Amino acid sequence: MTASALSGRIALVTGSSGAIGQAVLRHLREQGARAVGADLHGRPLLDVDRPWEGEPVALDVRSKPQLLALVDSLRQSLGPVDTLVNVAGVVSFGSAQDLAEAEWDRVIDINLKGSFLAVQAVIPGMRELGFGRIVNLGSVVGKNSGNARPWISPDEQHRAGNVAYGVSKAGIHSMTGFLARELACHGITVNAVAPGPIATEMTTDFPAALRALIPRGRMGTAEDVVRAVGFLIQRESDFITGEVLDVNGGMWSD
Repeated sequence: MTASALSGRIALVTGSSGAIGQAVLRHLREQGARAVGADLHGRPLLDVDRPWEGEPVALDVRSKPQLLALVDSLRQSLGPVDTLVNVAGVVSFGSAQDLAEAEWDRVIDINLKGSFLAVQAVIPGMRELGFGRIVNLGSVVGKNSGNARPWISPDEQHRAGNVAYGVSKAGIHSMTGFLARELACHGITVNAVAPGPIATEMTTDFPAALRALIPRGRMGTAEDVVRAVGFLIQRESDFITGEVLDVNGGMWSD
C-alpha cells in the first residue's frame, strides 16, 4: 500500500499498547488513516489533544458505556469509525483442573465479550456509511485445541495458552463468521487473523520444544500479523468476509 492508501479512513485499534496493537496502530497511521489507539492503561480521552496522532486513550473493552462514549466522541470530532481492529486480549496458562472460575471469567470477558462490544459500538456508524472493515484477533489455539502436549511434558501445559484462552479465541472465530453474514449487505466486512506463537512479552516463556515444531523455523512477529491485517482492511478486499486468516508459519492449516 502507498503512504496514502488509507487516507480519509477513521480507525480504532483496541489493545494498542501491546506489541501487536502498537504495530497495527503505527501501520494505519503510516498509511494515512486517522487511527486512534485505545488501551486499559491509556490516558483519559479529554487529556489527549489529537488522539489519532498521540498516545492511546483509556478504554476497558469490558465496559459497553466506555466503548459507546469513545466511539461517539470520535464520531463528533472526526466522523464515524469505518475501521476497527480488535487486538485487546489477555493470555492465560495452566491446567483445566487448576483454572479458577474468576480467571475463566476474566479471559472470556476481555477476549470475547470485549471484542463483541467493540464491534457492536461501531456498527451503527458503519451502516450509516455503507462501508466498514472489522478485523478481530483470533489464535491458532482457537483451532488446534492448544499447543501444549502434556502427555509428553506436563511442563508444556503450564507454559502455553490454556482452555480459557483457547475457548475465547474459538469464540472470536465463530463470532467473526456470524457478524460477516449479518453485516455483508451493509458494505461491512468482518474477518479475523489467527496468529501462531508471536514473539512478544507474553510469549517469552514459550517452550523451546513447541517453538521447534513451527515449520518456518521461527516465532512470528508483530509485523507478520500487521501485514495480514493491512490486507483485510483495504477497500480492495471487499469480497473477502467471514475469513479466519492463519498466520502461523505452517503450524496449523485448514
